[in-house]
Amino acid sequence: MPLHSPSLTNSAELSFLKRASLTRHPLTQRLFQLMERKQTNLSVALDVTSQTQLLELADALGPQLCVLKTHVDLLEDYTPDFGHKLQMLADKHQFLIFEDRKFADIGQTSSLQYAKGIYRIAEWAHLINAHIVPGPGIIDGLKQIGAPKQRGLLLIAEMSSAGTTAKGAYTRKTVQLAEEHADFVIGFISLRKLSDQPNFLHFTPGVKLKKGKDSLGQRYRTVEEIVGENQSDIIIVGRDITHAVNPQEQAITYRQAAWETLSRRCR
Repeated sequence: MPLHSPSLTNSAELSFLKRASLTRHPLTQRLFQLMERKQTNLSVALDVTSQTQLLELADALGPQLCVLKTHVDLLEDYTPDFGHKLQMLADKHQFLIFEDRKFADIGQTSSLQYAKGIYRIAEWAHLINAHIVPGPGIIDGLKQIGAPKQRGLLLIAEMSSAGTTAKGAYTRKTVQLAEEHADFVIGFISLRKLSDQPNFLHFTPGVKLKKGKDSLGQRYRTVEEIVGENQSDIIIVGRDITHAVNPQEQAITYRQAAWETLSRRCR
């Protein structure tokens, strides 16, 4: 059953520009506007181990993206100027940076992991995400660091892996906490639309042009299923683009498919 409340207007049917006017969060407004301007609701996950490769892919794929997703701790050749270099590409191609850190500790520890250490994620990542297992304190801890920098937080409400326990009561609690912290939480990692509040964005991983699964339990759904039927806003695609013979052409294919599906849904 859907978790969003009944409404005279389904927020999933509104254009991104209309939804931008219905939120006060500056990062959400910025993301809605660039999605509409670039006509893209595609996010690519660059889960690679080479900083050089990541930056090259970011430059090549940037024109097709609204959000670039990273796992900075995978980089074997990480250098302290990584964040600055990636920010320059984000400015050049007009996309946001999402560090998929999946914070899951108490608020104090999570705030230190966000601001300190060798990666200093808060200095360069527009978006981060977190599990709600520790309770609302993790949101408060991350907010102390991110809010002054106009950053945003995505809460992990559902996952695309087989056997996930992020469902049911856990998902409902995630939506509740998002609504209570809407000054910093801008949306969800989920498989479908969970809230009808137009300020919340829904990001969905595990998307391919054809259904399937991998050997480690990752289940893939189609663009039509995710954007059309499940009313998610942004698709996250990884290996099907980054491991393609021509990643740029594959990214264009996904961007067009996702945007066309979205356009049929929105007014």
